[in-house]
Amino acid sequence: MAQTTFTGPVKSINGFIGAGVGMTEALTSGAITVASQAGKVLKIGSDTDGVITLPTINDSAAGATDDTGLNSGSTVGATFNFFVETAATAMKIKTDGTDKFVGAISVLSTNATTGGVSGFVSGATNDVINLNGGTTGGKVGSTIKITAMDDNKYLVEGFLIGTSTSAASATPFADS
Repeated sequence: MAQTTFTGPVKSINGFIGAGVGMTEALTSGAITVASQAGKVLKIGSDTDGVITLPTINDSAAGATDDTGLNSGSTVGATFNFFVETAATAMKIKTDGTDKFVGAISVLSTNATTGGVSGFVSGATNDVINLNGGTTGGKVGSTIKITAMDDNKYLVEGFLIGTSTSAASATPFADS
């Protein structure tokens, strides 16, 4: 089905269903877009040196309007759902550098000695999520949900699985 734009309210009694073969996409690295990847399950399938770059958030509420008088081009509300399909050893999910992360990620360490669940809250300047399969998580089954909330603000929710031979879990959040 082609993309459709509505100019009035849309009511769905039982909701919209996003299902089917087009609802998942394998990624190894590169820039993603709202038009192509928002709302899908994005399967991270590269174990080393991958960098996935989120699109710049556009909050058109203060910007231009189209000929209907509606704001156009806003990406607020776009959600990207990441699933680690191949254990990540040096994978990064990052913003454009201007947009920052808010929210938290839990890391479950499966190490018998240093294991347990640790929670990490993003710092005000964090714009990178590191997945190393060890202390910062990124083993198969890890998930991250990232939603554009406002200009310069991505909400992050996640549960990462990691292992470490000598240390407890560490924050996956960093600055570029």
